[in-house]
Amino acid sequence: MSRSTVAIALAGSGGAGVMTIGSMLLEAAARSGYYGLFSRLSGPQVRGGEAAALLRIGTVAVESQPDYYDALVAIDWGHVERFATEIPLQATSLIVGDPRMGEPPEAMLASGATLWKLPFSEQAATVRGGRPNMVALGVVSALLGLDPDELERVVVAKIGAKGEAIIEASRAALRAGRSLPLPDGGALALASPADPKPRWLISGNEAAAVGALRGGIRFVAGYPITPATEVVEWLAPVLPELGGTLLQAEDELAAVGMAVGASYGGVPAMTVTSGPGLSLMVETLGLAIAAEMPLVLIDVMRGGPSTGIPTKSEQSDLNLAIYGTHGDAPRLVLAPVSIADTLATTQWSVELAEALQVPAIVLSDQGMGQTRSVIDAPALHDSPDSRLRAGPLEPDSYRRYAITDSGISPMTAPGDAHGQWIGDGLTHNERGTPSSAAKDHHAQLAKRLRKLESHDFGARWAEVEGDGEVAVITWGSTVGPTREAIARLVASGHRLRHVAIRLLAPLQREALAAALRGVRRVIVVEVNQAGQLAQYLRATGAIPVPVESHARPGPLPLRPRELVETLSRWCSQ
Repeated sequence: MSRSTVAIALAGSGGAGVMTIGSMLLEAAARSGYYGLFSRLSGPQVRGGEAAALLRIGTVAVESQPDYYDALVAIDWGHVERFATEIPLQATSLIVGDPRMGEPPEAMLASGATLWKLPFSEQAATVRGGRPNMVALGVVSALLGLDPDELERVVVAKIGAKGEAIIEASRAALRAGRSLPLPDGGALALASPADPKPRWLISGNEAAAVGALRGGIRFVAGYPITPATEVVEWLAPVLPELGGTLLQAEDELAAVGMAVGASYGGVPAMTVTSGPGLSLMVETLGLAIAAEMPLVLIDVMRGGPSTGIPTKSEQSDLNLAIYGTHGDAPRLVLAPVSIADTLATTQWSVELAEALQVPAIVLSDQGMGQTRSVIDAPALHDSPDSRLRAGPLEPDSYRRYAITDSGISPMTAPGDAHGQWIGDGLTHNERGTPSSAAKDHHAQLAKRLRKLESHDFGARWAEVEGDGEVAVITWGSTVGPTREAIARLVASGHRLRHVAIRLLAPLQREALAAALRGVRRVIVVEVNQAGQLAQYLRATGAIPVPVESHARPGPLPLRPRELVETLSRWCSQ
């Protein structure tokens, strides 16, 4: 029987090549018209150690990790038991391994999964230059029923630069794997895709980079930090081709300072970091708010506090993003609702930061940023230059921080005649001259707040689905598994409403109240210990009904079955 989705885990020691075959498998599926997700597991080692490639491939859009994996395929068993909680199996699952490489961990056999022993290394030895991982790739492609010709084209495209001998060895090893007999009832064949059109294969970090460029970012400064580094790596060869500049700073403090300086110079600017780096950037973030500098800051969250778990995901930077910096310091905080949405949300953040002259923090996380996804090609648009620029000025007339109805005042760039201004963090008057007068302090505080409170953000603040009396509020990477859980519950007769918030600050209180009209109960789903979004919503008084919290820390991802159990219980109360 063919399936609409299949989840496969590929595991082995560092250097066994599981990531290589995982990426090949996803690309072959994409070329065949399927959707999919590909995420990585690794140990705490800098190099080597155990590794696993996690794939979920389907005929419909895939936005979350599976409840269980249909198959675990191991090239070897070196410390793979450390992933036992991250690769959940059940009695209908299949464990595939090479008997020469040891036995599967007891923790995985305890699931009741069927063990299928295959001689990957022995088959590879029959091919000159053959490798066990390519034999395993052949086996998995046969299990899934993928087109072998499409897979071979992907392999050639990936390793073509290594020479004809390696290409032929890989092809032969693939065929050797496909020739092995499948176990009785072991096939995991996918149903044919309903709409096999070309799609994008992209990670959340890459989508953020593309969105930033489309929004007009032309200066980026960053310091390498897991799991955000790929944003800067992707931009490094591309940004100069568009006339932009990318700098690797000596640390996070320098990176955000460079970005603020570039913005002062008239160039849309961005920096990229993760939680520990955001902690270091907070002081300069306050400077950008006080000086009204447009700035985009992408935070790809990871487990914390301190250095925490660099390679795992957690939504625990929300409080820092919303409240970080001393004083009253309003800013924009946005969170994409999916990997596909990361491009559009990052582009929107650039447009908003430039138009409102304020920093915009974009909250992604490791699960979003480093996961590769097959998505429908997004609708693209060009962003206009939305920064309000001062026209020709008379001598001694320019007031950078002029009090306006909108709270937005025109900006000049260095070199504009008669447009000099002071951009520092001291309280100032309309000209930018430092002042400790109460009237100036109050006027500038009100001006900065008014910019955000009076702006019309439109319908993009959130995605609202369903009309039940129980509403589920999510953000970021919790949106996908919650959507899948709600779809299952609706199919079984429950009625639920889903509000996936994209614009977290300023909170759109009136729009949120309208989205929740008729709701008797609200459940907030998030991956952090304290229930930070639930606390924020309670503190603002934005929700007039009881707010429940389904919050737990990482590093394990939310799975739909966990939410089905929780939401069905709440719906029945």
